[in-house]
Amino acid sequence: MSETRSSFTADLHGKVALVTGASRGIGRAIAEAYAAAGARVVLAARKSEGLEAAAEAIRQQGGEALAVPTHTGRPDEVETLVARAVDTFGGIDILVNNAATNPHFGPILTAEPSHWDKTFEVNVKGYFYTARACHPHMKRRGGGKIINVASIAGVRPQPGMGVYCVTKAAVLMLTEVLAAELASDNIQVNAIVPGFIRTRFSRVLWETPALHDAIVQQIPQRRMAEPEELVGLALFLASSASDYMTGAALPIDGGLLIGYPSMPLP
Repeated sequence: MSETRSSFTADLHGKVALVTGASRGIGRAIAEAYAAAGARVVLAARKSEGLEAAAEAIRQQGGEALAVPTHTGRPDEVETLVARAVDTFGGIDILVNNAATNPHFGPILTAEPSHWDKTFEVNVKGYFYTARACHPHMKRRGGGKIINVASIAGVRPQPGMGVYCVTKAAVLMLTEVLAAELASDNIQVNAIVPGFIRTRFSRVLWETPALHDAIVQQIPQRRMAEPEELVGLALFLASSASDYMTGAALPIDGGLLIGYPSMPLP
């Protein structure tokens, strides 16, 4: 019997993808991967710093990219973002909700109301606003993909990150609710659940030796990941290969959530 091998290759030609938090880190890595797979990409981030540079890097590789500075916690700016995407590229097929913030670090009872408001504004409401704005355009094109970047912090409490944890838990439920309600429009909604990724957002965790060492001891693979290691899953969820998957939350965490003890085996 001959051995048959197959490999997954995402083909996003003809698709338009909108990625928030795309100026650096996970968002930029995903946007670059989508462009390389043939999609025209719209990059959004609150600050213009780095955003146009990310778009230009895609163009230099032969891709099509539009940079739109956007505060996703403000519905009027989200509507403008989506309108520009549609005016420029004709529609939207893929949405990656990735923009996030975490202004409070410490015991949750020390969080101020402003910390709660800002974190929910971006991490939860921002995801909702962009999904709502993209929905009619996806429906008009016969379907689409919404990919919410959640976190293991939404599954397991992380010290000093209580407010952030609560918002990421909300993202997981938002994913399920949207998946159920948008299924009839042929829109699949899934979540990527990253573990500890080496990004500017998490810099304090990997630049502080004591924190870094404590974290990696909990990870069976004994390391943090690079943003590019999330790209394969993001491509799968954006492609037709995931057409029968919706409402799923997929961890990519080096095994952290399985909770395997760090003691050596005999």
